[in-house]
Amino acid sequence: MAATKTSGEGILQTVLMNYLTSQARTVEASLNRALAALLGRNDRLASEVFLTEPRINEMEIVIDEHCVRMLGHGNWEDAEVRLVVAALKINNDLERMGDLAVNLAERAVSLATLGPVPIPSELEPMASAVRAMVSKCLGALIYENLDLATQVLESDDAVDQYRDRVFQALLASIARDPSEAAQNLQLLLASRHLERIADHTTNIAEDVLFWIRGLEVRHGRARHLNPHAEPKKPD
Repeated sequence: MAATKTSGEGILQTVLMNYLTSQARTVEASLNRALAALLGRNDRLASEVFLTEPRINEMEIVIDEHCVRMLGHGNWEDAEVRLVVAALKINNDLERMGDLAVNLAERAVSLATLGPVPIPSELEPMASAVRAMVSKCLGALIYENLDLATQVLESDDAVDQYRDRVFQALLASIARDPSEAAQNLQLLLASRHLERIADHTTNIAEDVLFWIRGLEVRHGRARHLNPHAEPKKPD
């Protein structure tokens, strides 16, 4: 009977990871399309992002319901409980990243209808840095890779610096030519969306470290912890 229980719990965990992997890959693809749409002002790619949003929203519900079923299934080890708790939080961050992909696509559509305006030189490298954070945080999740999770946490400050430089460049552009304020406002909003995506990747990386090693790394604690340390035993 114990063997049957273990097998059933193993299946539930496998299904959960399959769900999260599917959601993660869908969100990443949507974000990549949104970034390409923004930088290229591509309406077609933006429309693909809009079409993907319902699937992401539906999968969020499916994952939440599966986590609830797991919690009610039986006795779990500490690592298994951490997985479910982390999955619930990661699921929410993934859905929010999907929403932000839609926001970026909306900025792309708006820019396509406005006159041409120079894009700040820092916006494209900022987008590349965010894309790399997304790829690493999802790799950390899918492959249970602690090093990738740590790299995500170390990248957040760089994105913030890009944001500040983009903001300053856009303000200077508006001061030089107020007629371009509408376009620059769209780019300013886009930089804010990129910053928020980076924040969500950081949340996911923190939750991966919590799940795998039981490490609490929020609020700057990551600087004082070894991600490869064994999780602490409960008192």
